[in-house]
Amino acid sequence: MSDKKADYDVEVKGVEISPDPIARGQPATFSIAATTGKALSGGKLVIDVSYFGWHIHSETHDLCGETTCPVSAGDFVIAHSQVLPGFTPPGSYTLKMKMFDGNKHELTCITFGFDIGFGSSVADS
Repeated sequence: MSDKKADYDVEVKGVEISPDPIARGQPATFSIAATTGKALSGGKLVIDVSYFGWHIHSETHDLCGETTCPVSAGDFVIAHSQVLPGFTPPGSYTLKMKMFDGNKHELTCITFGFDIGFGSSVADS
């Protein structure tokens, strides 16, 4: 849904996923490099996750919990970490992230895919 015609205030330059593929039961970090034309005092991130096209998870985060506020005009990074439960099925997922400012104005919308590996979440001893 990365609509190039839409004139968003925030432009996403890249997404880094670590580790890739993600291991169940282990912390995964999504680092999103972006640039903004104007300073942001705060806002919200709305994250939706789909599995093979089915919407399975939604969460909302305070922007200032994922990056340093206020965000100055220019480049910034959103770093979102979470542990996916051990029962998360392996396969291909899609993450859609929308960012809103304090006035609920949509700043950007990006969609990217990530994989969860087939590896065991608990090492056999």
